Amino acid sequence: MHDDDPPRPSLTERHPMILQTFLPSPTVSAFHLGPLTIHFYALCIIAGIGVAIWLGSRRWIARGGRPGQVADICLWAVPGGIIGGRLYHVITDPELYFLPGRNAWNAFAIWDGGLGIWGAIALGCVGAWIGCRRAGVSLIAFLDAVAPGVVFAQALGRWGNWFNNELYGDPTTLPWKLQIHQMDTAAGTALTDASGHAIILGYYQPTFLYESLWCLVVGLALLALDRRYTLGAGSVFALYAAGYTAGRFAFELMRSDYANLILGLRVNTWVAGLICLAAAIVFTVRLKRPRSTAFPIAAGPTCTPGPLHPQTGTGR
Repeated sequence: MHDDDPPRPSLTERHPMILQTFLPSPTVSAFHLGPLTIHFYALCIIAGIGVAIWLGSRRWIARGGRPGQVADICLWAVPGGIIGGRLYHVITDPELYFLPGRNAWNAFAIWDGGLGIWGAIALGCVGAWIGCRRAGVSLIAFLDAVAPGVVFAQALGRWGNWFNNELYGDPTTLPWKLQIHQMDTAAGTALTDASGHAIILGYYQPTFLYESLWCLVVGLALLALDRRYTLGAGSVFALYAAGYTAGRFAFELMRSDYANLILGLRVNTWVAGLICLAAAIVFTVRLKRPRSTAFPIAAGPTCTPGPLHPQTGTGR
């Protein structure tokens, strides 16, 4: 090859289909069942709740709890978590719903995505506190028991973002790049061009997948550490919070979807960093305490003293 010869095209230029690998995204985010519209985002959330209750129940019984108590407490915790998650999203991104030209009623459309985990955990814990008080059990033990299941639920919930074609990062050419379509959220399908093909917006970092896999790793680590070591009361939940937010901090830096900023960083980046720091401190403080139990104060049977023995002066 001489210096004046034209450059040879690259392999991908000569064969455009070679090495053009990517992760596809669905072109359908909902289906119709009679008059009902079933959104896959909602199904992923429901599946996650089911996993969290099932695993949490097994761990709760191991801590001395009774069968069925986790489900009863979750009747308070789950609605609180959903309300809290939506409130956090709407409060931190009000311009999506309340600016001129926006439909304020969409603030209630949780099936389109938009549940802030921070608000979900906060009001979910309030609901759990109410449920634990009604059941007469330890809130700390409940949180330790359900923590791995909660992070597995988050891993499943992220796949709802995949169906919605949302929660992605910057454009990329990586082999695992994520194909994103332009979606009609009301219809639950991708918009199509004149030829009837789904409109592709581009290929991006699959941050939803990174977070889902990270949640899986955190959940497995919690199960392994809690089985191998005697982690103090409250330290399992603190470790969950620290582990999840450490990953979330990194993923927020990768995301390119719209978000409000504080000093150049996304709001959720700040929140994740601060919660990670606080949770790490709580973990170190509570690590050496006794293991949490469903009923921390053993209540023995109530005894009524009998009459004194005539010779010994003691009760019979």
